[in-house]
Amino acid sequence: QVQLVESGGGLVQAGGSLRLSCAASGRTFSSYGVGWFRQAPGKEREFIGSFSTSGGSAYYADSVKGRFTISRDNAKNTVYLQMNSLKPEDTAVYYCALVGEAGAYAYWGQGTQVIVSS
Repeated sequence: QVQLVESGGGLVQAGGSLRLSCAASGRTFSSYGVGWFRQAPGKEREFIGSFSTSGGSAYYADSVKGRFTISRDNAKNTVYLQMNSLKPEDTAVYYCALVGEAGAYAYWGQGTQVIVSS
């Protein structure tokens, strides 16, 4: 059974930083693509970025490019989302997701809340 657990969310002032973690069990990140998403109240879920299976490249949405960085620690089977220069509009519940055998995101964490105050 695959489980993803996010942590690291919290309350931060605008301009601050947070690092979110996504720990996996039941499957290794090194073998599957992983993505980060977020959902703000009243809005649809938004893609933030993804990390390829090879670990050699990451892709980011324009809204976070240059401020957010995805990294992976294969030894810990954990993926990180480093968020810098946070803005109030970054306030959302953040989710990590793992690609399944069919090539789509099949496994999701429970989410972690990020609140950025102005």
